[in-house]
Formats: sequence, structure tokens, C-alpha cells
Amino acid sequence: MKKTITIIGSGFSSLAASCYLAKEGFDVTILEKNNTVGGRARQFVKDGFTFDIGPTWYWMPDVFEKFFADFSKHPSDYYHLDKLNPAYEVYFDTLDSIQIADNLPDILSVFEKEEVGSAKHLETFLDNAKHNYDVAIKDLVYRPGISITELITPVTMKKANQFFSTIRTSVRKKIKNNRLQQIMEFPVLFLGAKPSNTPSFYSFMNYADFGLGTWHPKGGMYEVVKAMYILAFELGVKIKTNQNVEKINVENGVVKSVISNGITIESDVVLSGADYHHTETLLDEKYRGYSEKYWNSKVFAPSSLLFYVAFDKKIENVSHHTLFFDTDFDLHAKDIYDNPKWPDKPLFYASFPSKTDSSVAPEDKEAGIFLIPIAPGIKDTTAIREIYFDNIIKRFEKLTNQKVSENIIFKESFCVKDFVNDYNSYKGNAYGLANILTQTAFLRPKIISKKVKNLFFTGQLTVPGPGVPPSIISGKIVSNLIKKQFSNKQ
Repeated sequence: MKKTITIIGSGFSSLAASCYLAKEGFDVTILEKNNTVGGRARQFVKDGFTFDIGPTWYWMPDVFEKFFADFSKHPSDYYHLDKLNPAYEVYFDTLDSIQIADNLPDILSVFEKEEVGSAKHLETFLDNAKHNYDVAIKDLVYRPGISITELITPVTMKKANQFFSTIRTSVRKKIKNNRLQQIMEFPVLFLGAKPSNTPSFYSFMNYADFGLGTWHPKGGMYEVVKAMYILAFELGVKIKTNQNVEKINVENGVVKSVISNGITIESDVVLSGADYHHTETLLDEKYRGYSEKYWNSKVFAPSSLLFYVAFDKKIENVSHHTLFFDTDFDLHAKDIYDNPKWPDKPLFYASFPSKTDSSVAPEDKEAGIFLIPIAPGIKDTTAIREIYFDNIIKRFEKLTNQKVSENIIFKESFCVKDFVNDYNSYKGNAYGLANILTQTAFLRPKIISKKVKNLFFTGQLTVPGPGVPPSIISGKIVSNLIKKQFSNKQ
């Protein structure tokens, strides 16, 4: 008889795991709290406008290709990809921006124009970054984070110093131009930590940026969710929405069932892709692997204040992805990590997918997504949201030299309270634990429950870490562990 597996949540990690487990012959059911699948990567559609609620960046295309290849599929079987050129644009002052091209020669040219000699330094930096990428993404990142020995290989021993130096140190060693420094430090923000706290080994994010480029799935990132949903369905996964899991039942240290919407669902294995902290609150206290003190001591990635804005005209002087670095990043970072509070002068990011994808907005109109990184757990009110929207729109108008506030058809916001309500997110964080040295690999919350047999975890709070590609990889890691445990029991 097939072993039954209940998966809590339907984000990227859960969908990936469900596909691998169904392929191995398990009877898999996903229980999703919300009314659509995708977890944090849901979609908001209104009046002909389409917005990705969560992730908007498609990086590391090789990870997606590898996932679908495991099922003899290809991303193009499900969605169309365009490589963005420019990949993104960074504003520093009024009509003063740097565009990052879709190829290295042009990027080197931009760097050299900003700082003589920097192109050579960037090439050397990226050679090392590519090597780190090959080591990390093709090997280390697929390890389950059970023991420190996973990180000890002949290659990593040679690179040991890169785990104790930081991205900021390695970037600023040769390149002195502040604008270029900020561009090179930007990719590690996807890891949820300051460049000054992120090991230099994570320079592989720079290779993901400059070497592999930035892509866009036509229709938005939710097309990837739909692709994985279709694949899971084809493999026999049962997916149920509007299912609020209220309890995980354990008997004699072994998981037995979950209670969802008041109904008990028996299961041989429970796998949670939901928030790790929240999942443990569904257990009796004696079965929780981590205390409240533990969670409170961890460094979390930022939360976000997001706005989804429909404009009645095309927006000028911006790219599909546009970053606004017209204020001091270090001051903003202190307001996130060191003294958590609403930032006085926040940096922000804007995405205008309708610049390259006509399917996400009506003709001659624009869909805009604005994001301010903020500290998790801070006070979130409608009034505060409005203050910050007014702040960034005024700056946006000045920096891009145009008026847009009178052209807003509608806007919706999403912030700390929504992350908590919709995803049971700890302190309303947006994407998990920061990838600092003391929270890397085997030092992250374990993928296998420390106290409950047949209870597993996946997603951005366990290995390998935050981001869409790591979440997909996390799904593969946990499915391999489950398969290994039950290989002789099917």
C-alpha cells in the first residue's frame, strides 16, 4: 500500500517536493490555506491588470531547467521566457541612472566608464564568483544541512577564507566607486542580509546576476507556479485549497495526522512548506524542536511594504526592474537589522512588467509594483503605509522627471500584517532567515524534525535558504530524504 504524505502549503518548495514524491509513488496531498496555490508567489488581478504579489525576479534559470528536466520536461513546455535588456536599472539622482545590460561585455564597458580599471577587477571578481556558483549551486546547495561535514570538501577547504570574509570586503577591495559598489552589493539582498554580514562565498549571486542574466516569464512569475501545479496534477498530486491546518497530531513521537478545517486527515508523513515557526506551534509543546527564545534570537530577512499600482498611462524613464538608491543604504540597513524601525530614508524598488509584457496591463497603461524593505515585526497601519507611499512616489516623480500621482487608477498594499495573516509568517518576514554565516547550511533549522518521526520541513526557513531557486531545491532535498527513509518500506 502506498505511503500517504500530507504537505502543508503550496509554495515553490511544497510544489517541487510534491512532484518528486508523487513520481516516486507516494500518495501526496497538498493542503493550502489560501484560495489559490503558490504561497507567497500568488497573483493579484484587477481591471485587466496583473501583479505578482510575491517574487518578481527570475534568476538562476538553470535551477528551473534542472527541476523540469527531472521530469523529462522543460520550462518552455509551460511558459515563455524573455531575457531582459536592460536586466535592471539603478537610479542615484534625477535622471542619473546606470543600466545593467544582458551581456558581460556591455556591463564591463559601463563599469569602466564609471571607474577606470574597474572592468578588469570585475572580470577577476566574476571568475571567482562563477567558480563559487559551480561549487554552490551544482553541489553544496543540494545537501540536506544535517552535518558540518557536508561543507568540508577539497574545494571548500581551499575557499575557507571566503566564509569568514564578507561580500562588502571583497567588493570594495578593488572597486572604489560607490555607485558600482552598491550595484555589486545589491544581489546579496536576495539572501536577506547586509553585505557586511554576508560571507564572500556568496559572490555566486553576482554571477547569477551578471553571468546568467535576468529573465521574465510572460504573464509573470505566477506562470511558474501554474507550471509546477500542472506538473504536480499530472503526476497524481491532490491539491486542496482553503484548507487551514490547525493541528499536527503525534503519538509516541510519531506523526499520525493533521487536523484541517476541523477534519482529521491521517498520514504516514507530514511535510510542511509553511512557516517553520508556525508549523511548530501546531505541535504540542513537548514536540517542538525550537523554542520561542531560539526564534527571537535569529536574524530574519526583511519584511516588505508593497504597493500594486495601476496607471492610466505609460511610465517613462524606467526599466522593467528599477532600483532607487538615492539615499544611504547603510542607514536604511540599520533601520532593518540593528535598530528595527520604520526607515527615515528608505531605498525602494519598482517593477513595471508591462514594459516588456503586454499581457499584464491594458494597452497604453502600466502595471507598477513598488517595494520598500523594512524590519519584520514593526508596527503596520494604513496611515503608515500611506505616508511611505507618498514618500516614494514624490521621490519617484523627481528622480524620473515625470508626474504620475494623478494617473493612478487604483493601488493596493501588502505589508507586515498581511504576511502574518496570509502566510502565518513569523513577525511578518517576507522571505525567511537571513543567510549569514551563523545561519548557513547545517546551522539553519533542520529539514527533519528533531523530535517527531516522519515530520519534515521545506522552504526558506530551512536549507538551503531564501529565494525562489533555493526553495525549489529545498523541495528536492526533502523529497530525497523522505524517499531514502521509506525506500525499503513501500
